[in-house]
Amino acid sequence: MAKFEYIVTKEDEGVPVKGLLRTKFKFSSRLLTKLKYQHLVFLNGEEVAGWITPEIGDVLSIKLPEEKSDFPVEDIPIYPVFEDDDLLVLNKQPGVIVHPTKGHPSHTIANGLMKYMEDTAQMFKIRFVNRLDMDTTGLLIVAKNSHSQDNLTKQMKANAVEKRYIAVANGIIDKDAFTIDLPIGRPDPENVARGVMQEGGFPSITHVKVLERFPKGKGYTMVELLLETGRTHQIRVHMSHIGHPLVGDYLYGGENPWLIERQALHAFKLSFNHPLTGERLEIEAPLPADIQEVIKKIKS
Repeated sequence: MAKFEYIVTKEDEGVPVKGLLRTKFKFSSRLLTKLKYQHLVFLNGEEVAGWITPEIGDVLSIKLPEEKSDFPVEDIPIYPVFEDDDLLVLNKQPGVIVHPTKGHPSHTIANGLMKYMEDTAQMFKIRFVNRLDMDTTGLLIVAKNSHSQDNLTKQMKANAVEKRYIAVANGIIDKDAFTIDLPIGRPDPENVARGVMQEGGFPSITHVKVLERFPKGKGYTMVELLLETGRTHQIRVHMSHIGHPLVGDYLYGGENPWLIERQALHAFKLSFNHPLTGERLEIEAPLPADIQEVIKKIKS
């Protein structure tokens, strides 16, 4: 169970416990209600009865409600890159979807996390902060409690979470850096594919920077992509629309089965503020072996 602690200072004089929880920990109203009715707020080790006003030097401590997920346990590898009491950032492998759906009720990262919790003697409700397509690799954030989820979701909405990807695209891209600002929607509700839609599409912005050009054959370009929005298939749709579909992306015109059997797309870097400490975190995951192999092939 996650625990927070705070020592009341002179500047807090006259502020009730509820006010301190709001200002010092940024707890939501919903969480404050849970804490109150589940008796999880303490002052100097004693349970707080109502939102009393503490004195200077008092120790305010909070235990977050214990919650758990009930997905079936499956032995699916989980690769942690960063972990503490509040969050887990993992490096997702290709070929595995993140969360169970009607079409994919099992063999997901969520099922693997249930096994991971067993192996590491942990218990928390699985809350994914971001999502990755089944065949996209890279960094995935899991919040271990509702406060972390609330905080990180707010950061996502405020564009305070920086998401950077590396991809290999078909063709030689001439410009060194540019921005794609084109709305994305779902032209056919029966089809999983998205597309650029001037009418009915959602605002979508992708910043592109060329890392390396490979002139061999028809040519390829390795790019770094920074997402300003996070639409489904955003990078894949935008790159395909400008005539440079990702290598291996059969859905959007980039079939290259001799190079790789999935889209060559990897979420390699995340930057965000820690939900409790406020410290700016920068987390990276190295390129997976199959994309390294693609680069080796198009270089030689």
